[in-house]
Amino acid sequence: MTSSLRSRLPELELTDFDADHSLLAFPGVTLLIFTSIGCSSCRWARRELPGMSLPVDRVCWVDAGSNGGLVQRYEVFHLPALFVVCDSRFFGAVHARLTAIDLTTALAEALNRPAEELP
Repeated sequence: MTSSLRSRLPELELTDFDADHSLLAFPGVTLLIFTSIGCSSCRWARRELPGMSLPVDRVCWVDAGSNGGLVQRYEVFHLPALFVVCDSRFFGAVHARLTAIDLTTALAEALNRPAEELP
């Protein structure tokens, strides 16, 4: 079943300790999102994104305040910060308004870029 047919995307919390292993093991498309509890856009994203019809297999959240190693490696400078990983390949940042249409377009563009190693 494709993720666009699900009523809610699967969600996972990743940390400095398990993110690399998990992202390398997950099949399909992962939307990796860095957030913070003090960020109102982040709270909105946590509430709304999992219910959107997006072409991803899962949403993985990283608490930027508790996972400084990942924040540094992914060069996160603003929140929420979105990245896409597909079949253990890193396709970089996703820059889009947080709407299903804009995110779908940005994800397609990101997945057409050359893949890199995870940061």
